[in-house]
Amino acid sequence: MKETTRAIHTPYQRRDAFDALQMPVYHTMAYEFDNAAVMADAFCGRTNAPDYSRVLNPTVTHFEEIIRGLTGAREVSAFTSGMAAISAMLLSTVQAGQNVVSSRHLFGNTYLLLTNTLRRFGVEARLTDLTDPQLVEKVVDRNTACIFLETVTNPQTEVADIRELSKIAAAYRIPLIADTTMIPFTQFDGESLGIDFQVVSSTKYISGGATSLGGLIIDYGHFPEISRLIKKDAIFNLGGYMTPHAAYMQTLGLETLNVRYDRQSDSAMKIARKLESTPGVKGIGYPGLESHPDHALFKELYGDRGGAMITFELADAEQCFKFINALKLVHRATNLFDNRTLAIHPASTIFGPFSEAERAAMDIKPTTIRLSIGLEDPEDIYADLSQAIAAATSK
Repeated sequence: MKETTRAIHTPYQRRDAFDALQMPVYHTMAYEFDNAAVMADAFCGRTNAPDYSRVLNPTVTHFEEIIRGLTGAREVSAFTSGMAAISAMLLSTVQAGQNVVSSRHLFGNTYLLLTNTLRRFGVEARLTDLTDPQLVEKVVDRNTACIFLETVTNPQTEVADIRELSKIAAAYRIPLIADTTMIPFTQFDGESLGIDFQVVSSTKYISGGATSLGGLIIDYGHFPEISRLIKKDAIFNLGGYMTPHAAYMQTLGLETLNVRYDRQSDSAMKIARKLESTPGVKGIGYPGLESHPDHALFKELYGDRGGAMITFELADAEQCFKFINALKLVHRATNLFDNRTLAIHPASTIFGPFSEAERAAMDIKPTTIRLSIGLEDPEDIYADLSQAIAAATSK
């Protein structure tokens, strides 16, 4: 079956008592067992029966199974948020005295996790230009625990050659961990590109219109010891397991994921092309455009559709604020890949707590607007964007 069909027709682990077409939400903590031996087997992981919903729940398990089928992964683990998944992934991978090789072009909280939180536990963040494999090779050493990257950086829209990074990781026998949130995993084959673990904020495309928080670790089984730590230490001891209600909402989201992605990406391309010739716009960041410096690489890795995030530049921060204030249809809000189109000024919001020097080092510009394109008619979206740009740039 194709991805869209599998997302709808993945069978349940056990037949539902009432033959419900949708996996029910098991809002329960504890489960009854027939006898002590069956109970012991469940608690010790010798069977896949749920024992306690903090670590195993049928609704969450079904959600994980759908994604396992869609990606070909060996294991999928669902968490309460994308940051919970990233934290669990890295804490299962690194030890004190080791380092993580990554980039300064990271989502703000991921950057702080690497540079602040993990540093307190004796882990060094080695931040380099991941688009230059020679520079990466210079900083990787025998104490490197992993290479971590975002497939498309937010909001810089940078694309690194993941296949080249995979070769370096393989040479040192360390995992390549990729945050693939920006392009749904149904659009590319992560394992064939050389990814060992994917982390995903399922809050974004998967949830289906920002209905729920969630995160995923998609594990291709190349590092069994790390896999065991994720399933045992991370889920059991850190307590970040996804809630059953979120799993239910995101299972519904998976059913329409490809349809929504196609529509949002196609709309984003139309809008990006119009923004290229809109007076007052100083530059566009959208890898689907031929003018983007990483367009050819992006297309080779992730396909013809460029996703639903667009960034563009205005003259200064003052114009950016005026633009945000002038919007009428587009919502002033954070998040990505909602059904509604959203706009935000990253430098003053997501990266607002950083110093000016830190933002400069991360290439977070005061002139950048980030858009998440929704399901509205693209002509209506552009009409609002263009009037807001005109209001912001008029003398």
